[in-house]
Formats: sequence, structure tokens, C-alpha cells
Amino acid sequence: MSTNRKIPPHFEGRVQAWGNSMGLRITRAVGQAAQLEQGTRVTMELTEQGLLIRPKETSRMPWTEQELLEGMDSHRAHADELPELIGHEYSD
Repeated sequence: MSTNRKIPPHFEGRVQAWGNSMGLRITRAVGQAAQLEQGTRVTMELTEQGLLIRPKETSRMPWTEQELLEGMDSHRAHADELPELIGHEYSD
């Protein structure tokens, strides 16, 4: 959901108790402007100016598992070339 509202670069919030920890509530508009959503992993860095919070960069493979396995069958997977397990290699 895109918004035409201009988000100021600075905003105020309140640190509150969250169990034995502390939490900071971020408004939806600020979260969207910072490219955050529920479940986004973030990094936190202490700087001379204070606490810097950024979305954590995640590495993504260029293909999905489904794309990698597309058209795969036992012949193409060379399943006939897999070694047979011997007794001590079996696990319960």
C-alpha cells in the first residue's frame, strides 16, 4: 500500500516494557517508509548518535526450489548411481 503522505525523517516514540525486555512501537507509515513489516529481521547498531535500526539484508537464491526441481525424475537425478548403504550407515 503506497501513500502520498510525506514521512518526516525524525519521529518520536516511547520505549515500553515488553516482558523482561523493552519494545518500541513503530507506526505503519514509518514502517512502510523504512521497508519493514511484521516479522522483518533487523540489525541494531549502537552509534555515537544513538541506536540505528535497519532491515537485515537477506541473501536469496536466484531460483526457487520448485524451479530447480522442475522436470526432475529419477533418471535425470541419476538416482541409479547412488551408492547402496551398508549396515553401519543406517540410522534409527
